[in-house]
Amino acid sequence: MAGQFPFRPRPQAQGNNPQQQQQQQRDQRNQNNGRRPQQDNPNRINDEITAPTVRVVGDNVEPNLVLPIKEALRLADEMELDLIEISPKAEPPVCRIADYQKFLYQQKKKAKEIKAKQVKVVIKEIRFGPQTDDHDYNFKLKHAENFLKEGAKVKAYVFFRGRSIVFKEQGEILLLRFANDLEEYARVELMPKLDGKKMNMILAPKSKK
Repeated sequence: MAGQFPFRPRPQAQGNNPQQQQQQQRDQRNQNNGRRPQQDNPNRINDEITAPTVRVVGDNVEPNLVLPIKEALRLADEMELDLIEISPKAEPPVCRIADYQKFLYQQKKKAKEIKAKQVKVVIKEIRFGPQTDDHDYNFKLKHAENFLKEGAKVKAYVFFRGRSIVFKEQGEILLLRFANDLEEYARVELMPKLDGKKMNMILAPKSKK
């Protein structure tokens, strides 16, 4: 009876439109890659790229290749890879053809390697009084020598209590003597400088040849 079987449109057959096929391929790759939402992505990729023309780089890509975005996407589709915007501020923007997941992995690996090579600067402090005796001076000199051998910087300072500020010249002489005695291990990064009740000097370890 009429009305008992409501009309249902027939499923549309898969067309042979090349642009539709390319879009479906990109959507499938994006789904397989588990790509995060655009706002969390470090790069624009594929249809997120808004520049009308891009410079294309990558393996098996001829050098200095500049293409309209549609042609660049088509080339990436033919290689079954992603178009990744790596230099958005360039003119025109630079895009790499590569597998996006592999690209992210390589970027993270490179960042870890750079971080591992960065040397953390350690600063050790050595405190003197303006009238430090020889025994205390030699004790602190030995400590500073060990710190420098370990690669740490040394911040040596003379602290002036109350009216002892009148001995500031004596404090400067003490710090210069300290730097001279450590000349084999250190270079002066900051010459003795008065800052309030402190006269500071910074020594950095000499680079090993």
